[in-house]
Amino acid sequence: MSDGTPSERAVGRRIAFYRQRRGLSQREFARLIDRSETWLSQVERGVRKIDRMTVLERLAGVLEVPLSELAPEAPVVAAAHEEPPAATELGLALSSSHALAAVLGTSHDPADVDELSARVAEAWTYTHASEFSQVGAMLVALLPDLETAARTTEGEAQRAVFAALARAYHACAAVLARMSEPGAAWVAADRAISAAERSGDTLLMAEGAFRLTLVFQAARRLDRAQQTAATAAAALEDRAEADEPEALSIWGALHLQLAVVAARRNDAEAAYEELAIAGRAAQRLGEDRNDYNTEFGPTNVALHEVAVAVELGDAGRALRGAANVDPSSLSPERQGRFLIDVARAHSQRRNVPGVVEALSRAVEVAPEQAPAHPLVQRLMTDMLRSDLADEPGLRELADRLGLS
Repeated sequence: MSDGTPSERAVGRRIAFYRQRRGLSQREFARLIDRSETWLSQVERGVRKIDRMTVLERLAGVLEVPLSELAPEAPVVAAAHEEPPAATELGLALSSSHALAAVLGTSHDPADVDELSARVAEAWTYTHASEFSQVGAMLVALLPDLETAARTTEGEAQRAVFAALARAYHACAAVLARMSEPGAAWVAADRAISAAERSGDTLLMAEGAFRLTLVFQAARRLDRAQQTAATAAAALEDRAEADEPEALSIWGALHLQLAVVAARRNDAEAAYEELAIAGRAAQRLGEDRNDYNTEFGPTNVALHEVAVAVELGDAGRALRGAANVDPSSLSPERQGRFLIDVARAHSQRRNVPGVVEALSRAVEVAPEQAPAHPLVQRLMTDMLRSDLADEPGLRELADRLGLS
């Protein structure tokens, strides 16, 4: 068998890297992709070519990386999936020319800024609960009203409307990112930053950078996530150092995202350094807050410590940390996401009862979040294709998640 081309050897090295990052042996990974250990060893050494796109896509899916990271030269093939109704509705809302209609309109009722702001606050309540259908319906009705009001008011009232519009687009970006619609989420985040700038609220702009970081992470564009978070954190540093609570919250939340990005790049040293920075910021705040919908504080730092350990494949550290965390003060979304990470840690130890318990609790806390989350879908797919498939409770859980 030949030594393989440089391209084949590069793909093999990437497969080995991401396999090790997930904490899988060659034998375990080969079983998950329905291949022999010998085949996998030859691929990782670059002496066997992967000649089918479906095989590359399967490898990328199990390794939880986009195909473009595993094989940059491979043609992009869109994965077929059923788009959630809320994602469809929000995508159509983002595609509509509400701003143009507002500019060209001849008569509009006076805007009730307080009422619009209250509707945005209610939308964020549903966003924090990951109630996608509710928030989707609200935002579809709310965005055109806000776009119209932003162009039919003046002075301080107009700035207040632009602030509400920014927050609405932030919610839109958050929901779409969680539903694995990063393209539409990116559009929403960009519009949020633009509206925030017109509101005159620089911290609202910083929140936009935070949302954009989450969007890039959902798309596995780690270079862009790192750049966005790092530059925004640097811009906020003086205000954070002055112990301005709202600025410190956003700054700390950005460093939490930098920690996750570093962990996904398998850079443990950088990940824990970023966690330490965020931890010190949380200590200075002294409490859990929700400034600019970041939910930043000591508890959220503890949740991210678990997430980072899972990303680094350190299930023991993740589970020890999780045992000391009480996330009940945070939103259903944060609680559910924490439980997903706990389930991932149990899966790394092949502990099916632990996975079933954690994901069952995640469904109870945030019913719409767990079934839609790509990490849950990959975890369950991997386990159902492994030798653990017939363990008690696993198939029942898959049925409950609609993933069987």
